[in-house]
Amino acid sequence: MDLGLSVGYLTGPVGPAAARALELTRAAEDAGFASVWVAEAYGTDAVSVLGWLAGQTRRIGLGSAVLQVPARAAASTAMTAATLDGLSGGRFRLGLGVSGPQVAEGWYGQPFAKPLARTREYVALVRQLLARQDSTFTGEHLTLPLPGGPGVPLKLMQLPPRADLPIHLAAVGPRNVELAGEIADGWLPSFLVPENAAESTDRLAAGFARRASPPERFEVTASVPFVLTDATGEDRARAELPVRRLIALYVGGMGSKEANFYADLGRRLGFGEAVDAVQDLYLAGRKDEAVQRVPAGLVEATSLVGSADAVRRRLADYERAGVTTVALVPLGADAEGDLRAVA
Repeated sequence: MDLGLSVGYLTGPVGPAAARALELTRAAEDAGFASVWVAEAYGTDAVSVLGWLAGQTRRIGLGSAVLQVPARAAASTAMTAATLDGLSGGRFRLGLGVSGPQVAEGWYGQPFAKPLARTREYVALVRQLLARQDSTFTGEHLTLPLPGGPGVPLKLMQLPPRADLPIHLAAVGPRNVELAGEIADGWLPSFLVPENAAESTDRLAAGFARRASPPERFEVTASVPFVLTDATGEDRARAELPVRRLIALYVGGMGSKEANFYADLGRRLGFGEAVDAVQDLYLAGRKDEAVQRVPAGLVEATSLVGSADAVRRRLADYERAGVTTVALVPLGADAEGDLRAVA
């Protein structure tokens, strides 16, 4: 199992946030980390940050976790992936995610209906274009060229270093995980709990079974909140606070009461009553109270918080669960502490 770094999406002023992301990435590269992963929501985009990091690193792998499917035409994503892979000397992994209905329809103005079918077509077209085949595609959701107009089939002008550039899918729900096993080269899980990974492993296997042949290698890259601390008692509670905030954001705010994949995941993990309380408080604007209601068991199950020895022991659980990369999400109290923790 490899170690990775997840810098998420940048928050606050872009300049200082980008400088911190670069500092963490260089520390991870020096420490022998295998990869760094960049996200986007509806603030900073992942592509700009990945290009910034690609130009100032030499060895560490670069991944998007994720580029949002509704944000870009499949052809734009193919161009972007080929460009980032070329700029980085073949270090790029393309992580894709369908996002959720609030972002897809509220931010990008794209329909969210039938997300599995849309993702299937999108990935198929991206692969086709990366292989420098003609842009001819007829699906339920995607069609190239548009019929009845002046458009003609085209090929990617750039010669990409790798026509088989790996594509990973972010997936939370069982059917999405199965789709990742069927059509992708890797899975990007959120809040993965090693003790509950068997169900997801079974879903991946069901997806593998629908392939013409089993994948030679399939990556599972789990982003895990990370705080290195020897504190106990109240000091430990303060150290955990950024993790609680992150969980509350996803469980409470990344979706509506009726459609929140992360809240559904928390319920499947056995924290239904607490998840309902967190979500109700968050959606009511009582975010501080929501943070306080995040159960300690959910923090412990989904995060790496503790001493170096405790974190190493917990990392072994992820490896036994089939995770190939743990991408650490540093959430310490200060930047210098995070750099020391990564080292």
